[in-house]
Amino acid sequence: MFTGIITELGTIDTIGVGDDLTTIAIRAPSTAAGLAVGDSIAVNGVCLTAVALATDGFTVQAIPETMARSNLGRLTDGDRVNLERPMPADGRFDGHIVQGHVDGVGIVVSRTPDGESVRLRCEVPAGLASYIVEKGSIAIDGTSLTATAVSETGDPAPWFEVALIPHTLAATTLAGREPGDVVNLEVDVIAKYVERMMGRPG
Repeated sequence: MFTGIITELGTIDTIGVGDDLTTIAIRAPSTAAGLAVGDSIAVNGVCLTAVALATDGFTVQAIPETMARSNLGRLTDGDRVNLERPMPADGRFDGHIVQGHVDGVGIVVSRTPDGESVRLRCEVPAGLASYIVEKGSIAIDGTSLTATAVSETGDPAPWFEVALIPHTLAATTLAGREPGDVVNLEVDVIAKYVERMMGRPG
């Protein structure tokens, strides 16, 4: 389990695309320290497994479905990615429950300066809109954030907004997100469980 608190910005070294697997080498010295083959790591919010190690980074692999259902398939050499290792059992819970299971992708539709912060509006797939509520948690590219505004129920083009404070802008890739960019979204898993238990159609 993750918490959406990004601990390092990694840099894509190489991407090798095969028929069954895509291999991604990431340069990230802090994250690599103490990492073992087989450990989980969230890359832009996607839970992946370290399959090889280097002194200043590590390598992960992803199946075609993962590449197609997230923005990992859009990465190129030199891109920055948000990284987080799983929270230890005795760790501090600073964000919210993030599983590393991307529910879908959103599209940045606007970026508005607001003092020292930035308001980011994202268009969200209609099937995910009901899980996002004002003041509720949402993970964007693995970053734990709070929805500050949401579209009306039934809006044909649903959206939500988040506020990015200076620390978030400095510590994550969201500082570089512009209109048209595709971002990974993971909604609050508790909302999905509640829906299932109430018998609502998914």
